[in-house]
Amino acid sequence: MKNNNFTEGPILPKLLKFMLPVLFAMFLQAMYGAVDLLVVGRFGSDADVSAVSTGSQIIMTLTNLIVSFSMGITVAVAQRIGQKRPEEAAQTIGTGLIIFAVTGAIFTLISVIGSSILATVMKAPEEAFSLTKSYIRVCGGGFIIITAYNLLGSIFRGLGDSKTPLIAVSIACVLNIIGDLLFVAVFHLGATGAALATVIAQLVSVLISVFIIRKTTLPFELHKSNLNIKKSYAMCIIRIGTPIALQDFLVGISFLVMLAIVNQLGVTASAGVGVANKVCTFIMLVPIAFMQTMAAFVAQNYGAGHNIRAVKALKSGISVSLIFGVVMFFLSFFHGDLLAGIFSNKPDTVNAAWDYLKAYSIDCLFTCFLFCFIGFYNGIEKTKFVMIQGICGAFLVRIPVAFIMQHIGNGSLFMIGLATPCSTVLQIIMCFAVYIHFKKSISDTAQIEKH
Repeated sequence: MKNNNFTEGPILPKLLKFMLPVLFAMFLQAMYGAVDLLVVGRFGSDADVSAVSTGSQIIMTLTNLIVSFSMGITVAVAQRIGQKRPEEAAQTIGTGLIIFAVTGAIFTLISVIGSSILATVMKAPEEAFSLTKSYIRVCGGGFIIITAYNLLGSIFRGLGDSKTPLIAVSIACVLNIIGDLLFVAVFHLGATGAALATVIAQLVSVLISVFIIRKTTLPFELHKSNLNIKKSYAMCIIRIGTPIALQDFLVGISFLVMLAIVNQLGVTASAGVGVANKVCTFIMLVPIAFMQTMAAFVAQNYGAGHNIRAVKALKSGISVSLIFGVVMFFLSFFHGDLLAGIFSNKPDTVNAAWDYLKAYSIDCLFTCFLFCFIGFYNGIEKTKFVMIQGICGAFLVRIPVAFIMQHIGNGSLFMIGLATPCSTVLQIIMCFAVYIHFKKSISDTAQIEKH
C-alpha cells in the first residue's frame, strides 16, 4: 500500500486527492441510513419512519463515540508516519485493536439489554415504541461488527490511505440496499428489517475488508506480538481520543435531547425531523470530510514540525468548504421540500422536514469554518480544547435554546432547529480565539529560530 506523504508538495491538490475518497466513502456511509429511511418511508408506516429516526440516532451517537475515540489512532499513527517511525505505528494499531474490541462488547450489552430504557428516555411515540426498541436491539447486537467496520477506516486514514475504506463502504452500501429491499419491501419487516440489513451488510464488508488487507503491503509489519495493550501507546490513544469522543458523545446527547423534545410533538413531527436529519447527513458531507482529512494532513505536518504548512492547509480547506456551504444553504432553504420528498411521500412529513431544514441550512454557512477548525485542532493534539468548545456549544446554547424555542415557538420545528446554528456561532468564536494564539506562537518560534 502506498501511503500519502503530506509533508511536502502542493497543499490543495493533496488535500483534495485525499479528501475525495473520504467524501465518497462518507456519502456511501450516509446511504445506509438514507436507504433505510427511504425504503421504510415508501413501504412502511410513519411509526416505522419514527422508529428508524429515533433508533438510528441512538445507534449513531454510540457509533460516533467509537469513531471519535478512534481518532486517537488516526492522529497517533499519522504522527508516527510523519516522524518516520513505522514500528511504533504498528504497535499503536495493535494496542488500539484490543481497546476497541472491549469497547464494542460493552456497547453491545448496553444496546441489547437497555433497548427499552433507551426508547423510553428518547420519549419514542407510543405507536412507534416497540419498533424503536426492536431497531436498537438488532443494531446493538451487531456493535462488534460496527466497531470493526469503523476502526478499519480510522487506521487506514491515519496511514494516509483513504481508498481502502472507500472499497469497504462501497461493498457495505450495495449489500445494505439489497438487504433493505429484501427485508422491508419484500418481507415487510419494517424498522426491524432495516436494522437487520445494516448489520448483515457491515459483517460481510468487514470480512471482505480483512481479506483485502491481508493481501495489501503495509508501510510496516504488523505481528501477533503487536496485539497487546502497551501502556505508553494506550495512554497516547486515550489522551488524544478521549476528549474528542467525550465531546462528540455529549454533543450527540444534545441532539438526542432535541429529538426527544420533537418526539413530544407527535409521530408526524418525529418522522419529519427524522427525514430532515437524513437530508442533513448529506448536506454536511463536505465539511465533515474536510474535518477528517484535515486531522490526518495536519497530524503528519505537526509531527514533522511543519506548523506553517499545517496553517496553510486549514485556510485551503475552509475556502473550498465555504463554496459548498453556500450552495447547500440555498438548496436546503429554498428547495428543502424536494430534498425531503426523496425520503417520504407523505405531505405532512415532508412539510415538517422542510420546516426543520430551513434552520439547518443556516448552519451550512458556519460548519465549513467549524469542522475544518476541529480537524486542525485534532491534528495538533489540542483535543481538550475541541472537547471544551463542543460541550460549551451543546450545553450553553443548543439545549437551552431548543427548550426556549419549544415554549415560545408554538411547536415550530424551524424555531427549535435554530438552536444548532446558534451553538455553532459560539464554537467558531472560540476556535478563532485559539487560532490567533496558535499563530502567534508559530511566529514567535520562527523569530527565535532566525536568531
